[in-house]
Amino acid sequence: MNTPRNALQNAPPAPATPSVALTRILAVGSLLGLIVLGLAWELLLAPLRPGGSWLALKVLPLCLPLAGLLKNRMYTYRWVSLLVWLYFTEGVVRAYSDAAPGNYLALVEVALCLTLFTACALHVRLRLKNAAVAAASAIANAEPAAHFEPAEPDHAKPAL
Repeated sequence: MNTPRNALQNAPPAPATPSVALTRILAVGSLLGLIVLGLAWELLLAPLRPGGSWLALKVLPLCLPLAGLLKNRMYTYRWVSLLVWLYFTEGVVRAYSDAAPGNYLALVEVALCLTLFTACALHVRLRLKNAAVAAASAIANAEPAAHFEPAEPDHAKPAL
């Protein structure tokens, strides 16, 4: 029998709308931009020490969510939107404390962080909205379930 619950479970995934696809591209692009910027900044453009610094390892946590974003996993979009604030904070601090060109690179980092957060937040919101619409249409298109009357409660039980 096709109940509303079965209709939700058996409903095909909603196709990605252009806005969902755009937010995915922005999220992946800004994450890749943060990875490349972090490596170039600490190894080539404005390292803390000549020849590069160990601070380049700060990009390793950014590599972890890349696979999840590419596989379009909703959970990854959610936790990346929290992780990105660490890099935002670093960018703001270094924008005010570093000398040029480090402060300009920090401003680019801040812009990439804001783009990544906005893309992740919109991606999650749009996908949840699309899933709700798809679920509502699946329920509306489901066959009406057989009339079910719950059993009457047993009021004759003795009190303890």
